[in-house]
Amino acid sequence: MMTLTTRSAAVPLKQVKLTDPFWSSYIELVREVVIPYQYEALHDRIPGIEPSHGVSNFRIAAGRDEGEYGGMVFQDSDVAKWLEAAAYSLATHRDPKLEEQVDELIDLVADAQQPDGYLNTYFTVKEPEKRWTNLTDCHELYCAGHMIEAGVAHYRATGKRKLLDVVCRLADHIDTVFGPEDGKIHGFDGHQEIELALVKLYEVTQEPRYLSLSQYFIDERGTEPHFFLQEWEQRGKKSFYRSVLHAPHLAYHQSHLPVREQKEAVGHSVRAVYMYTAMADLAARTKDPALLEACDALWRNMVHKQMYITGGIGSTHHGEAFTTDYDLPNDTVYSETCASIGLIFFAQRMLQLAPKSEYADVMERALFNTVIGSMAQDGRHFFYVNPLEVWPAACRHNPGKAHVKPVRPGWFACACCPPNVARLLSSLGEYVYTMNDDTLYAHLYIGGEVEVRFGDVPVKVMQNSALPWDGDVTLTLQPEQAVEWTVALRIPDWSRGKAGLRVNGQEMNVEDITQDGYACVKRVWAPGDTVELAFSMEIHQVRANPNIRGNAGKAAIQRGPLVYCLESVDHGVPVSSLSLAGDPKLRSRFDPNLLGGAVVIEGAGWLEESDDWGDEQLYRSSPKKMLPASLKAIPYYLWGNRGENEMAVWVREQPHTG
Repeated sequence: MMTLTTRSAAVPLKQVKLTDPFWSSYIELVREVVIPYQYEALHDRIPGIEPSHGVSNFRIAAGRDEGEYGGMVFQDSDVAKWLEAAAYSLATHRDPKLEEQVDELIDLVADAQQPDGYLNTYFTVKEPEKRWTNLTDCHELYCAGHMIEAGVAHYRATGKRKLLDVVCRLADHIDTVFGPEDGKIHGFDGHQEIELALVKLYEVTQEPRYLSLSQYFIDERGTEPHFFLQEWEQRGKKSFYRSVLHAPHLAYHQSHLPVREQKEAVGHSVRAVYMYTAMADLAARTKDPALLEACDALWRNMVHKQMYITGGIGSTHHGEAFTTDYDLPNDTVYSETCASIGLIFFAQRMLQLAPKSEYADVMERALFNTVIGSMAQDGRHFFYVNPLEVWPAACRHNPGKAHVKPVRPGWFACACCPPNVARLLSSLGEYVYTMNDDTLYAHLYIGGEVEVRFGDVPVKVMQNSALPWDGDVTLTLQPEQAVEWTVALRIPDWSRGKAGLRVNGQEMNVEDITQDGYACVKRVWAPGDTVELAFSMEIHQVRANPNIRGNAGKAAIQRGPLVYCLESVDHGVPVSSLSLAGDPKLRSRFDPNLLGGAVVIEGAGWLEESDDWGDEQLYRSSPKKMLPASLKAIPYYLWGNRGENEMAVWVREQPHTG
């Protein structure tokens, strides 16, 4: 069972400066392209894409404009997430124009807030008499949670209190509406988010009511009588959505059991991981052993039985949800971008509870593959769904695959994912390190500087990383004076334990000092001391558990933290006719012409001949004709950037005859 004896906290974003050959380009893309693009999208000023209505709804709610509410019932959350992303960007990069845009939008949000603290443009504009009457469907607390996160991020970045004061009034209002007392609503939201946001608000304000309210929402969930069923009865058994003609599905909302009794990840995947994140937050602060045990059980089930090799979760588009253990289809997968981002949130909180390398391994897997793979290299197109196999014609004509897009759209009517990517990448510095009184944990190998203190001694650590293309990492330590502390270095799962470690040029035995996947070097550190890591970048053919039916007889290719895939632009169609040779002799090389430069993997394979099949011949009994083929695999995160084509992560393997 987990303990909290080695709990650590994230190093604040302002103390981390990332200057990494790989990741800095993404952070700059978010700052220079994504945030400005999404600002225009929220203002409905980009021709040819789905209108957002995000800002216009706030203008109507604030009385600045007249008109009808537009978009989804939870449209406010897109504006909130943009504000949060912009705040993180301002925390690390001064930008007067962006700061002016943020301040103007905050003024608008403040004007839209009601006198009692309530803030939600849908119910303010369209149905003011129905506040808090449909928590199951209408995301009021979800939207509030995202705005609270934005308020906390903006205050931490700028020191300005205006948005923080807005969200404190909002939280105070919510505290008067919900709780165990008579006269309050004994309920919670259909889409979890408020729970983790209130913990963040507590951290900034130290107001215990906010932590207690988060705890209430978590404790109340799944208890009997079931709140969503009661609420549904009170509404005359009607849903907000006309297509829903049945009672709420409790497992979909993770409200089928009290959270401490939940052991398997079920239901809507984003809601689940947001809730698990809050559970871990509360477990860290309340030291609740039952909550801690539930977090551990849910993590193990999700990561070991329901996660894709790319760090994606949620295997069906029906409810954007988990299904059952080992049900991980590649071509009808959902793997929503927001779900992988939520998984990263959960992994980060689990790391703060206990430094186990598996949490950082999963965080890194989702980050390097699904999250950045969801965004086109131009920063203006995004995937909501992240498949592992794509046949464009089937996506267009098979209703069961219509959710899978072979190219990234410019925006969505439900645009939760693009601003979620922006806020995560803008705050990436918060995920690299955690620390406690005597240890700095390096979870991700991303180049830059971090400033911390051990006792009264300021310490600066400079990291240089060659990932994901090479496995060399160097840390240079610069304490203002010699001081004893521990640097704990993650040994990634993809290195298979093959890691070299040198301190000031002297080789150390990694196995002797590794605990829970971290090599812990404790010593008196002097200015200029160095730690050098050399991780194996061996190419691996990864096989799936036999219970994953869709991957039987197949392998995926991985090098370092990157999963690879085949695209038809390099091989022709169908990609499904390709297979790896029994001994493919896989080798890597850097291709400077591939989308700005990337390591590709090449090797021997086979191609099932299709030219001798007639147009009207669907089946035949004669043996397949196999031709030698040269295979070229590219990093999964780059797929779909060279036009519409087929793609596959899992590839058939021929028997090894050697």
